[in-house]
Amino acid sequence: MAGGRSVFLLLFILTISDILLKIFSCGTNLVIGNVPASYEYAEANGPVYAGPSSFVDRQLSLQRVQAVREVMRENNIDAFIVPTADAHNSQYIAPCDARREWLSGLSGSSGTALVTENHALVWTDGRYFTQFELQVDMTVWTLMRQGIDLPIQDWLVTNLTSQNRVGIDPTTYTRASWNALEAALTPANIQLVPVYNNIVDEARRRIQDPPPDRPNEPLLALPSNYTGRVSSEKISDLLTQIRARQASTLVLTALDDIAYTLNIRGSDIPFNPVFFSYLVIRADVTDNAILFWGNGELPSYIEDHLASEGTQIRCLPYTQIFDYLRSLSNELPSGSTIWLSSDGSQAVHVAAETNPVVSTLSTLSPVALMKCVKNDVELRGFRASHIRDGIAVVRFLRWVHEEVSAGRNITEINVVDKLDELRGEEQYYKGPSFATIAGAGENGAIIHYKPSPEGPQRVIRPDDMLLVDSGGQYMDGTTDITRTRHMSSNPTPAQRLAFTRVLKGQILLATAVFPRGSTGNLLETLARKALWDVGLNYAHGTGHGVGHFLNVHEGPSGIGAALMANDPGITPGMIFSDEPGFYEVGEYGIRHEDLVEVIEMTRSADHIFADGLVGDFSGRGAVAFYTISLAPHQTACLDVELLSDDEIKYLNNYHARVLATLGPILKERQLTEDYEWLEKECAPIYRSAAMLLKTSPFLLFIMYSLLKL
Repeated sequence: MAGGRSVFLLLFILTISDILLKIFSCGTNLVIGNVPASYEYAEANGPVYAGPSSFVDRQLSLQRVQAVREVMRENNIDAFIVPTADAHNSQYIAPCDARREWLSGLSGSSGTALVTENHALVWTDGRYFTQFELQVDMTVWTLMRQGIDLPIQDWLVTNLTSQNRVGIDPTTYTRASWNALEAALTPANIQLVPVYNNIVDEARRRIQDPPPDRPNEPLLALPSNYTGRVSSEKISDLLTQIRARQASTLVLTALDDIAYTLNIRGSDIPFNPVFFSYLVIRADVTDNAILFWGNGELPSYIEDHLASEGTQIRCLPYTQIFDYLRSLSNELPSGSTIWLSSDGSQAVHVAAETNPVVSTLSTLSPVALMKCVKNDVELRGFRASHIRDGIAVVRFLRWVHEEVSAGRNITEINVVDKLDELRGEEQYYKGPSFATIAGAGENGAIIHYKPSPEGPQRVIRPDDMLLVDSGGQYMDGTTDITRTRHMSSNPTPAQRLAFTRVLKGQILLATAVFPRGSTGNLLETLARKALWDVGLNYAHGTGHGVGHFLNVHEGPSGIGAALMANDPGITPGMIFSDEPGFYEVGEYGIRHEDLVEVIEMTRSADHIFADGLVGDFSGRGAVAFYTISLAPHQTACLDVELLSDDEIKYLNNYHARVLATLGPILKERQLTEDYEWLEKECAPIYRSAAMLLKTSPFLLFIMYSLLKL
């Protein structure tokens, strides 16, 4: 009798559970617990630098270091610093400026090399510790871990002696960095010396491996139907600010500042639609805009574009900027002020300070503050470009899953090429926004890993966790998205835990509501909390600003642990990435990344917490994020029982929007298989019957009553 009651009880509970779940689902497709094993997916994503990344062997590494030391001795330099930098403080640099990578062998966006007579060292951050061991000959070079080992200035003071000379190419160091290093060295009587003829470049020429020529690629005119404002309006605003600062001249040195101001794009630096140039805007003369570019002759179509926007430009050769600034300093009346960007090089500052009776003002570039808040036209372009990008990413995800499941040898480079091919079918696509990160298995744990087309190729296996971080440059916007996929939808328990907790962090940040003007460092812990709860973490920032058909990493705002210098605070119209991760070295990496738009938070906003809003932070204003990236997450890898009700609601709402936005386009283009894959991928998730029973007092009451029969 007891056995009969137990069977009846079990069947009754399962029936009631099924009914309740269907009630809660309101008739939608039902997925209990994790996505069924038949739902097998694979996904895509990525960021950073573009040069070659093959291993530099000991013989070649020694040859390069010894060549640098020879030039150092001739110039009476005891230590030479080689930053990852160009003359414009660009985060991404052209091959001609990739001196640190050529010298040490370490690719990537972060790192500073130091060569002395007896030492060769590279300082880099946590993103590249593993990469250093794979790419650099550690018998020649020593890794100095930022935040752990002695910082470079302390190492120099400790290891050099009085009267030693430290050399730096002043075009590769900002004024602030120069002053900080000089202040650290001076008490030890160590001299900081400008070396205008870069020692690495000279060393390269001596061993018959000269640096590449500086690029000067064709320019692209970007009309106001993409930019939202003509260049003459932007220059007029800058002239107003120049006069308000009681300055006579503004010198723009950041390449994206110049491209933004003039509504012109280029391709001199891989993945970044910028061109090597300087722009001087003068408030004291009528011929007030001088561009230093190429040989000083603008193509007629660019002159026509500028003229159509009411802009008159005088163009001089790129290399004449320093002579021009020295002459300007000498020609301006006593008491005049030249306004420089604090990101400008030491060389630019020194040239502008030629005349002691003319002062300089060094602040954050006013253009940086203008371009980080997008206008309505730019925001519409961002949203539109993410729809097209989402189509390409969805098609890629289906492709990579089916190819791997079919047993075909798909490599990481195949992933890179396929993404570019599919994005290339979308309107306004101009190329990747950074070097695609496609890391299978253990390579996914290298945070900014970039597969090389040369050498052995890593084939993606069915049991791999695949991390793909990628993005596109479109004429109406820039994209950056990361999706992590387990190729068999069957992760290990540790992988499932990490996958879920990384996504919990991404959702917590994506759904945050906060006071207008808050800085990113106040929000960053939200993305880490779910990982911190179980003692996990990641060694990179959580979010960066994004340019409009410009640099994928754009300041001055960001979402990181520390307050960013000159951060103006988060306001509507800004675009950020939201990208927490977790990396198990030697095994796998997980990162979930979307781009988000900052929106005004009101009760009518498209946000899961809009209905509950009761205030606006005492008049300061409430803001929130709205996710504009459109590609499904792999719910098969989630432990749904770790998700809160709000997290499930957000994820289901997001996937419904992805399907509603991309689905009709796929249908219209007769991409039936892609649509069917997306429809399954976007199916809503629910808690399992076991979890529902555990948390439902109603079911517990029924079970208790039946057991008493």
